[in-house]
Amino acid sequence: MPRSASSAVDKALDLVEAVARADRPLRLGELAQAVGLHRATAYRVLLDLVRRGWVQRAGEHYLPGVVALQVSRAAASRSLAALCRPVLEDLAGRTAMMVNLQILEADRSRVIDVVRPARLEMISDLRDEALPVHRFAGPLALVAQLDERARTPYLAVAQAAGHPLTGPGGLLADLDRVRDTGFAVEHGRNDKVIGSMSRAVVAPGGAPLCAVTLVGPDAEFAEPRLSELGRALADASTALTVTLTAPAKADPTAPTRPTVGRSHP
Repeated sequence: MPRSASSAVDKALDLVEAVARADRPLRLGELAQAVGLHRATAYRVLLDLVRRGWVQRAGEHYLPGVVALQVSRAAASRSLAALCRPVLEDLAGRTAMMVNLQILEADRSRVIDVVRPARLEMISDLRDEALPVHRFAGPLALVAQLDERARTPYLAVAQAAGHPLTGPGGLLADLDRVRDTGFAVEHGRNDKVIGSMSRAVVAPGGAPLCAVTLVGPDAEFAEPRLSELGRALADASTALTVTLTAPAKADPTAPTRPTVGRSHP
């Protein structure tokens, strides 16, 4: 039964916890039942949580938002990965490449899900690994979408490792190039055997939500194969953008505002 005495903070925290702990994205009714709230009450609280970035609505499902992902890697690896998994599997099947999903953390990106074809079993999948921006395509694609101030902690890691920031081969030039093209490519530089290509999935406001990365033998990241991989990766990132940011359908159980106006006989 819905609880009659619960503060607004309690309700919000209960819903954030329910979303974060779920092993899959939940619908409004499932969340309301899980925390013991009326559907209309849960809906109103979720609206505020979505607005503040703690929860993200994807169609009829709710999953951890950008703020929650920053404080809870476990929530990201369960809910975001579950929602993106079909697209990753389709991309791996289409390209015969390993595909991973990454999110930004404080100063690196982290791999939260991987689909690895049998032919690439010899390549480490880097699942749960934190990756620096100066060595991998995934964090490069993500950090390229940040503003100058937000890039600072990621650049500091590269600088501490002795990687140049300025000049034609510097990291800042790489970030500008990725932001212009939409693709980050690691080919024949940091690893002469393994290549990768990544593209960020970006929220309507411009914040990077995640990055999808193709990984495989470095020799396969050359033309004309590179263009084919780019098209497949662009299709996958578009599909994820729709999945993660498309407006939700009208909820028939959601409360409506009364129409104020002159009545007619």
